[in-house]
Amino acid sequence: MSNWPRLPLFTQAKESYSAMKNFADTVTRTALGAGVDRAVVHLVKIRVSQVNACAFCVEMHCREARADGVSEQRIFQLDAWRHSPGFFTEAEQAALELAEAVTVLQPGAVSDSSYETACKHFPEELVAHLIFVATVMNSWNRLAISARLLPRPPETTS
Repeated sequence: MSNWPRLPLFTQAKESYSAMKNFADTVTRTALGAGVDRAVVHLVKIRVSQVNACAFCVEMHCREARADGVSEQRIFQLDAWRHSPGFFTEAEQAALELAEAVTVLQPGAVSDSSYETACKHFPEELVAHLIFVATVMNSWNRLAISARLLPRPPETTS
């Protein structure tokens, strides 16, 4: 039995996919429009996908982040952001902490401490947008993992 791919989810449920894509696009657009830095949005999407082990989304969002100017060095260090001083601003660290808390929902996971740290670096409106970005990314991860979507193959150099 092959593990990959399982289901052409997005062609089998076209209307649901369209609604999810519209929702995700709206969340990203409004977060950016409200003032969430583009790099922060990329970092949150990648980190949530790393925590969920969604290879498809990690590859896609790393590619998009690089195209938008996020350095490969910062992307490579993202999994170890807590142990990479100087790679991420305090605001980025607060956003990543909040995103992880929203992703790993255990009792007390989105602690007052995580929330308050985010509020030190972002106005409450931006904290709300960051929670939506993390939540949408978690949804995409669950869909991609359920369908066993494959990441794009690595580019070869000749």
